Amino acid sequence: MNRDTPFGSPLLLGFEHVEALLERARGAAAGDGYPPYNVETLEDGGIRIALAVAGFSPDELSVTTQDRQLVIRGRQKEARDKTFLYRGIAARQFVRSFVLADGIEVATAALENGLLKIDLARPAVKPSVRVVEIKSGATS
Repeated sequence: MNRDTPFGSPLLLGFEHVEALLERARGAAAGDGYPPYNVETLEDGGIRIALAVAGFSPDELSVTTQDRQLVIRGRQKEARDKTFLYRGIAARQFVRSFVLADGIEVATAALENGLLKIDLARPAVKPSVRVVEIKSGATS
């Protein structure tokens, strides 16, 4: 059975992983809008993701990468020793994920003034040319 996708073209050989990454990105974008975030370009060519995580402490946050996916989790501990007259700020948990391109690495993560700032390093692309030897006769 043939699948009718842009990556099913015979001119795009070996790009099946790109299609899988696009599917993962679509799934990651389907979540709710919490916490809000910004994505910035840095002067050195890197990328910064800043998430608004007011009320979270560093030990309530985790930043992990696995299989080209950056996952940020937050889980606030429930305040059991407090009695609230009114509770308008809920202890909330979240998972926010981003699909990373090949070669993108997490450089640093810092919590400052309620913002979790994650800096990503983008390595310089080095063009390469390789000459392939053409053999004559039977191939194996």
